[in-house]
Amino acid sequence: MKRIWINRLSVCLLVCLAAIGTAACSQPQPQTAEPHTPAVQTDHYTAAVFYYDYSDAYIASVRSKLTRDLVNAGIPYMEFDAASSQSAQNGQIDDAISRGADILIVNVVQSGNTDVADAICLKAYRQEIPVIFFNRPVEEDGDEGVVLDFYKDVAFVGTDPAEGGHIQGNMIGSYLKEHYSEVDLNGDGSISYTLFKGQASNAEAIYRTKYAVEDADAILEEAGYPPLQYFNENSVDNFQLDLTGKWSASAAHEYMMSNLARYNEENGNMIELIICNNDNMAEGAIKALQAVGYNLGTDRCVTIPVFGVDATDAAKQLIAEGKMTGTVVQDAEGMAECVCRLTINHEQGLDLLEGMEEYERDTEHGLNSKLYIPYEEYIPE
Repeated sequence: MKRIWINRLSVCLLVCLAAIGTAACSQPQPQTAEPHTPAVQTDHYTAAVFYYDYSDAYIASVRSKLTRDLVNAGIPYMEFDAASSQSAQNGQIDDAISRGADILIVNVVQSGNTDVADAICLKAYRQEIPVIFFNRPVEEDGDEGVVLDFYKDVAFVGTDPAEGGHIQGNMIGSYLKEHYSEVDLNGDGSISYTLFKGQASNAEAIYRTKYAVEDADAILEEAGYPPLQYFNENSVDNFQLDLTGKWSASAAHEYMMSNLARYNEENGNMIELIICNNDNMAEGAIKALQAVGYNLGTDRCVTIPVFGVDATDAAKQLIAEGKMTGTVVQDAEGMAECVCRLTINHEQGLDLLEGMEEYERDTEHGLNSKLYIPYEEYIPE
């Protein structure tokens, strides 16, 4: 938080300097250098869009829709792929500002890092450029409003982190309640699970990890079944973390292949349920299962229940083929549409949040600039 307070002092100093300049404007003033180098102006309104990683399947869906929406709105744009590097994204933001970007649309790399978000906002503030953060939370738990309630022209478009976890937990619990005996492969009366977590500090990952298990356990308890049992009794965290922070299929695949070498039907301790914080990791887990004969989508093989989040096209296809059990819709098109509407507001000279009343806000923390796109259970057609 030390860096944030330094930034706050910088903002206050700029405001004070502006006020002094206004008060003294009736008298001749000597020519002085600008405190910040102004951006090189373009001859038309330009949006700059920053993605944390093009390779993320969900982000690819948002990008596709947002690109179409910006083009249809007649708003020129430049876009950048940080490839999961915050330092790269910081340089891209500097570049876009120097090239005359009128608005910054940021899918921040270091999710849940208040210092990073504050530094981005300070750069934009100095050039009077608004910032729209999207998808990846920008403030740590306990810091709600430190960034979003301090800067005037800053908004966040995302989801209620707890909502996705609750929906997934309800899906898992309801499924196990109906299929308990067939899921309990070794017949020991309990379900052994593993859980793949995306990024350690990401609020979405934290709450999905928490409620996917807690809510499933509540349904199981009500039905007279024991709670889920993590497959590795020596684990402290009860999840396996993608150390790259990419929520990747490759990380889940590698973990699952290693798990299956020790935890399998032959040893009587097979992992009987797989919970994934996103569909990328679900794909990786399924690929590992298929390598040893599970989840092939046929009546002659066992299917281990695999649940994800995002409802990507690939996940929908896996569900249709009987290789994956369920997922939660994180509305990529709805998120992109909301971001584009905010951008159009600014391009037209309106308040950033003009006409956005239908979106839910973070009322728990009183943040009107934090807009939520709802989750929902994916139900195959």
